[in-house]
Amino acid sequence: MSPATGLLIALAGLSGALGVGLSAAAAHITGGNLTTAAQFLLFHAPGLLALAALIAAGAVHPALAQTAGYVLILGLVLFCGDLSRRAFAGVALFPRAAPMGGILLMLGWVLVAVSALLRLRS
Repeated sequence: MSPATGLLIALAGLSGALGVGLSAAAAHITGGNLTTAAQFLLFHAPGLLALAALIAAGAVHPALAQTAGYVLILGLVLFCGDLSRRAFAGVALFPRAAPMGGILLMLGWVLVAVSALLRLRS
């Protein structure tokens, strides 16, 4: 993998992490919980498919990228699950589920970035 490709993947991971943080802030400001949950699921689906393709192509560190994918999925379950339950039932999934999920989503994207940078070193 070329350094330019690795940098592009790393910046995509950083972009994903920042996008999660800003979207979460917007959901708190505007109260669009269900819209935010739906968008997160729709936006992360192609990201997870792309991550799988990057692993198969050898463009990222495979073990770390796979861990990043699982962290992203767990983050989606907690974040989107909590926002959806609040929208439909008026109660939280459990205390602090959405913030925990959001932190996991940001961590997952940072791990994607690190997996690209580690691949560059090897």
